Amino acid sequence: MIKNDVSTRKKALPFLLFGLGLTLIAASAYFILQDVSSSPDFSTVPVKVNFDSPELTLTDLQGVSHSLVDYRGEVVLVNLWATWCPPCKEEMPTLQSFYNKHKDQGFVVIAVNDGDPTKDVLQFAKDYRLSFPVWLDPTYSATERAFKTLNLPTSFVIDRNGVVQLQWVGGISRTMLDRYVTPLLTEQQ
Repeated sequence: MIKNDVSTRKKALPFLLFGLGLTLIAASAYFILQDVSSSPDFSTVPVKVNFDSPELTLTDLQGVSHSLVDYRGEVVLVNLWATWCPPCKEEMPTLQSFYNKHKDQGFVVIAVNDGDPTKDVLQFAKDYRLSFPVWLDPTYSATERAFKTLNLPTSFVIDRNGVVQLQWVGGISRTMLDRYVTPLLTEQQ
């Protein structure tokens, strides 16, 4: 009788260890997911960079030509986006809200569209009630060359002296704008 108990226990040990392992994995996954789901901000953090603003001249929705150099003396957030891009759509209300709050401090958002038909961009600007400048890059080649990027959304923050200070690849949250852009607005006035 004792021999059978020991034999049964030896046979059950691998199953017991396997079950214990699964339990530990499930508990770990639960705690990891709890930490992620409780985090209120999934936006990307900008990379601090330091290079001269590229020369970029494009037309706006009314066909008027504009250049980045025209905005020297202001803090400019250049946002590269497309109408079909989900994170681009998600961040537009945030960009509009931040622009509304800070435009009187010499802040401007320039949203450069990635090759969508003009009528689609016009509708998007209307739907999202965009009041900041929207520029068109019909082939996306000018923007691609100027900023050396293919990612959408991507944003660059140019300081009042024409130096690119920040770069985001991915969506931007209000928290990140407040944390990284607001200091540029106050330090250079």
